[in-house]
Amino acid sequence: MPIHFISDLHLSEDVPELATLFERTLTDWAGQIDALYILGDLFEYWVGDDDTSDFNTRMTAAMRRFSSHTPLYVMHGNRDFLMGRGFEQASGAVLLADPSLLSVHGRHYLLSHGDAACSDDSAYQQFRAMSRNPLWQKALLAKTLAERHAIARLARSQSEGMKREQGYTEAGDVTEEALLALMAAHDWPVLIHGHTHRPGCYPISDGARHSERWVIADWHDGRGGYLRLDEKGLTALELA
Repeated sequence: MPIHFISDLHLSEDVPELATLFERTLTDWAGQIDALYILGDLFEYWVGDDDTSDFNTRMTAAMRRFSSHTPLYVMHGNRDFLMGRGFEQASGAVLLADPSLLSVHGRHYLLSHGDAACSDDSAYQQFRAMSRNPLWQKALLAKTLAERHAIARLARSQSEGMKREQGYTEAGDVTEEALLALMAAHDWPVLIHGHTHRPGCYPISDGARHSERWVIADWHDGRGGYLRLDEKGLTALELA
């Protein structure tokens, strides 16, 4: 059976149609695929495993039902990096390191959220390094849920404001330098990632070695995309 990859769902109470699409997709795929990999930004934001809101409980329950039939793997994104052991227990998912190597059908695939390769965005890279620091996370999780939600809402508002003003800038895309370093460090696999909101298949080469990277489509306006991996290779498909 195939393996499916999704990314950048940005699930939240504010976008109920995407939550419904996610639940329906999990129901349709349960037991019908070998595994599902969610490569970051599953949620618009995740302020801690102790946030057992009705919405979070509903989403993790849907994942728990799915994972009882089919292996489920989830990678941290730039919005939900606080998912931890409590999330794993509630959802039945296994949290993946970024990047992670997958070998199947005689080929090697490198899985990543993609944000680490956006090396031109120096301000974001500073935040990324800080937000992955266990001491910083411990200090944030020591705050009340209300305080954490307020911080997350402010960060989301600032991010959305920048997108409205600037759109998806080149600084928010992966750089060739970062990509070549990543590929060389893992012996030139096929790269699969999300984050950039620029879906497609792109060639990668250093002149001597060649591969490709597949960018997963983000979910928005009641629609989503996914990658299907089978013995024939990767295929980009749509959900609605």
